[in-house]
Amino acid sequence: MKFNHIQHDIQKITRATAFDGSRVYRTPTGNAYPSVTSVTGLHKADIIKAWRAKVGNKVANEISSRAASRGTRVHSLCENYLNNEAVQPDMFDFEMWDSIRPVLHNIDNIHALETQLYSDHLEVAGTVDCIAEYEGELSVIDFKTSRRRKTADMIDDYFMQCSAYAVAFEERTKIPVAKLVIIMAVDDDEPLVFKEKRDNWIDGFINLRKEYKKIRSI
Repeated sequence: MKFNHIQHDIQKITRATAFDGSRVYRTPTGNAYPSVTSVTGLHKADIIKAWRAKVGNKVANEISSRAASRGTRVHSLCENYLNNEAVQPDMFDFEMWDSIRPVLHNIDNIHALETQLYSDHLEVAGTVDCIAEYEGELSVIDFKTSRRRKTADMIDDYFMQCSAYAVAFEERTKIPVAKLVIIMAVDDDEPLVFKEKRDNWIDGFINLRKEYKKIRSI
């Protein structure tokens, strides 16, 4: 299968460091905005803190590092595949990749792939996984991996993250995106696909953004 790509002239942003040491993106007009994931990180900050206290920082760091590495590898496979490039997963990722690959065939007419976006309205920036038609509907698509099956009520932060990218993409291109899709590869299990509407989640993101600004003053 060959995926079709639609090009847009989206201005570049650069990564920088804020006065408090946190990561920010600097826009072409000079504004410094926090990343979308930094903002959504507030949603489960207390849960993660409690989990770290329970298992200990050493174990938590090992688990987080393994999960991040695997997520990065699988994400790269998805990106390369959608770019119509040959992919060769290693033995550790083959089963997970083999399960998620057929789901990617629901994607076409790709408008953005690992593309930097920013929103002056939300005052955030970041890199979106994919914006494309999913089953014929233009959607913000996010690729995730998980050690176990999850339900929709466990991934509020993912939906809010995607809703922010939908707003940012519309600001940059004037093209509205109403649908959100989370494609999740799961260890030793079938992949999960979650679908939602942007308007169900953008208010939650805005509230998190206000909270982030109170805490970080940025």
